[in-house]
Amino acid sequence: MTMSEFPPFLLFFGAAVLVAITRGLPRQLILLATPVITGLYLWLGINPEADVAYTLMSYELTLVRADKLSLLFGYLFCIASFFAGIFSLHVEDTKQHIAGVMYAGSALGAVFSGDLITLFIFWELLAISSVFLIWARGTERALRAGMRYLVFQVLSGVLLLAGALVYYRNTGSLEFDHIGLDAGIAGWLIFIAFGIKSAFPFLHSWLTDGYPEATVTGTVLLSAFTTKVAVYALARGFAGEEILIYIGVTMACFPIFYAVIENDLRKVLAYSLINQIGFMVTGIGIGTALALNGAVAHAFSDVIFKGLLFMSMGAVLYRVGNINGSDLGGLYKSMPKTTVLCIIGALSISAFPLFSGFVSKSMVMTALMKEDYAYIWLLMLFASAGVFHHAGIKIPYFAFFAHDSGIRTQEAPRNMLVAMSVAALLCIFIGTQPQYLYALLPWEMDYWPYDTTHVLAQLQLLFFSALAFVWLNKRGLYPPELRSVNLDMEWFYRRLVPAGAQRTLNLLHSAKETTLATVRAYMQGMQNEFGKSPMAKYHLSESWPTGSMIFWISAILAAFLLLDLFGVGR
Repeated sequence: MTMSEFPPFLLFFGAAVLVAITRGLPRQLILLATPVITGLYLWLGINPEADVAYTLMSYELTLVRADKLSLLFGYLFCIASFFAGIFSLHVEDTKQHIAGVMYAGSALGAVFSGDLITLFIFWELLAISSVFLIWARGTERALRAGMRYLVFQVLSGVLLLAGALVYYRNTGSLEFDHIGLDAGIAGWLIFIAFGIKSAFPFLHSWLTDGYPEATVTGTVLLSAFTTKVAVYALARGFAGEEILIYIGVTMACFPIFYAVIENDLRKVLAYSLINQIGFMVTGIGIGTALALNGAVAHAFSDVIFKGLLFMSMGAVLYRVGNINGSDLGGLYKSMPKTTVLCIIGALSISAFPLFSGFVSKSMVMTALMKEDYAYIWLLMLFASAGVFHHAGIKIPYFAFFAHDSGIRTQEAPRNMLVAMSVAALLCIFIGTQPQYLYALLPWEMDYWPYDTTHVLAQLQLLFFSALAFVWLNKRGLYPPELRSVNLDMEWFYRRLVPAGAQRTLNLLHSAKETTLATVRAYMQGMQNEFGKSPMAKYHLSESWPTGSMIFWISAILAAFLLLDLFGVGR
């Protein structure tokens, strides 16, 4: 193995060891230098056609498979790790830093994996390292949410391993490339494993349950890696599967309704994350070069603008200690810089022209029209308007403007402001100079987002969406921010299953008591009947105390021993 074929994840794993044994400024330098050095290595040092394989027990494991798709996600994860590192410089929790570095390294290992077993190993490392970012918050809710999160992640890994073994039995290969649903049960097992980590409908509740309970800095990291590794895996293994179009449009639409009524603003962003993944999944399902480029480009943009939004809400939570929309408002007076940076993130996720979301989401929308998915395009247009409502308007409005809550606090710490500023500048740079992002995309295409029709159509959509929000608020029809907990699919395992289990236990207990009562009554009846019989007059028919019973049992046993001793009955 040459230096140009060195596995990039080892830089992060080595940094995790150094983070564990350092404190203060050295640790901060390690947190910032690791993604920078790794990014430069991916940009300048790695062999773009690297294929580093090892043989283990007759299985060929590929630790590095570098191509334009894996390199794109490698650059993205280094960028995300960099601004997350800046954002968390004030944190002194060693376990949280180690988990964050290991998490980023596991994501890099996954996207450079060339076989299903290596992918499985990093798939599980993603789960194990990321759950500590939830548990690190230390609350009872975080501990419970982390356990539920881990169950889903481990289940995904088990399905992936099972699918890999069946795939190897059927094909004799463990290579991780296009698999497709034509691979039979193996394809479906791997597809569902990827679907869990992608937060497919009915499999998504680990995200909306776990992410809002993570630490202030942990949520930023969580939003960047797990789901984007899954998007990469779908693009690599299941591009062009039409079922993904319908899954994607469902993902884009259903979170809107939950996000609108949600009070916890970080949970609103969690629903928004599913909404944005829906656009990526749809693009992968279409399978054309334009659509696939749109999917991975939107993943690139989403990590940055969603990270910016999670950082802005994290800064609010850090300063105020609360993130419920019902309790916030008027914070623009105390946190004006955070407000401006949050608005940049909101404009980006809403796909305003000159911001990053506009140049990536439009590729998927254009691909839908080109492939004659007119009805799907209309649904995705609705989803675009919806995300502007719940993330583009609701997040900054209820956090900073809605009403004056009377909260007066300090501006976000300097390192948080720097991290948010880096992300905001990237949102604007990508939005105004999309050719640099397009140059990194894996598939050849001919596309430019800034044509008159597209710009005017998007501005009209955003204008009328904003008008609808204002009208609903003026009429009192917009759902109010209530101090409540909203459950969607997790209702089944947080309410239905425990209630069903408790009811079953109660029924079993009741059945046991009824059975025992019946047996007791029957035995008492037999005793009463025996008491009326002629045998009742004999002493042996009486109820004996325990000591008396022991005496008689001992006497009978002694008699049998004597009889045996003298050979009676032989």
